[in-house]
This record gives sequence, structure tokens and C-alpha cells, in this order.
Amino acid sequence: MYSERISQSLRLRVRKRAKGLCEYCQAPTNFPSASFHCDHIIPRKDGGKSTLDNLAWTCPSCNSTKHTKTHAQDPQTGQRVPLFNPRLKNWKRHFIWSEDRQYIIGRTRTGRATVDALNMNRLELVNLRRALRNSGEYSPNID
Repeated sequence: MYSERISQSLRLRVRKRAKGLCEYCQAPTNFPSASFHCDHIIPRKDGGKSTLDNLAWTCPSCNSTKHTKTHAQDPQTGQRVPLFNPRLKNWKRHFIWSEDRQYIIGRTRTGRATVDALNMNRLELVNLRRALRNSGEYSPNID
């Protein structure tokens, strides 16, 4: 039932729209240790389709930690809230970068819950951000 394949052309459109970044943690596509994925924002098990408006370009870690989650607990308020949906919400409204641009900070309940649920500041990613920033290869867009 859930074996619907995402065509190569659709996969390329999702990747191009994401501008080479994970749509959750902003990890660059060019430096992964494994291939990026097209994530079903609304999981197929919940009726989500393999369409451009329901797919997000994701790094392997965000994809595997999100899995079929659509909601998580805000660590500040304890409320269960929807996870960030890159098709419906603006990244900069829900997240900001730390001053050193190594950590993502949730600005809203959804942002905080997503940072926590997807482990968006995992040690390996912070180390990658630091190394890429120091080499001049990557600097997150903070405008």
C-alpha cells in the first residue's frame, strides 16, 4: 500500500526547490554522509500523497528522526503542537540561528518542538556547520 515510488523528475524538482538544503535543519546537500531523501510531510500512512506540495528535501537524520511524526511536544510549554511544515510555514518565522550560526533555535512552539523532535542541533551537524563555516564552504542564510 505504501510502496508508491517518487519519480526521478519529481525528486529533482523537490531538491531544486530546496536550493540544496535540508528543509528542516538546513544541512547542505553537498556534504552528507548518506543520500538526502524526499520526505512525505504528511505520511503516506495518514493519506499523504507523493506530490510536490507534500514532499520536503531532507537530510538522512531529519528524515529518520521525523519518520511519520506530524506533531511533537514543545519542550518549553509541554503542549503537543504540529511539526514545522516547509510547504505551509516560513522557516525564518519559526527558527533563528544562534549568534555563531552553529545552532538552530526555535522561536515558536512549532519551532521548539521541531528542533527537539528532529534533533536539529545534534553534535555531528553542529560540527559539520562549524567546519563548513570555517572553510568558507557554507554559511546559513540569516537575512
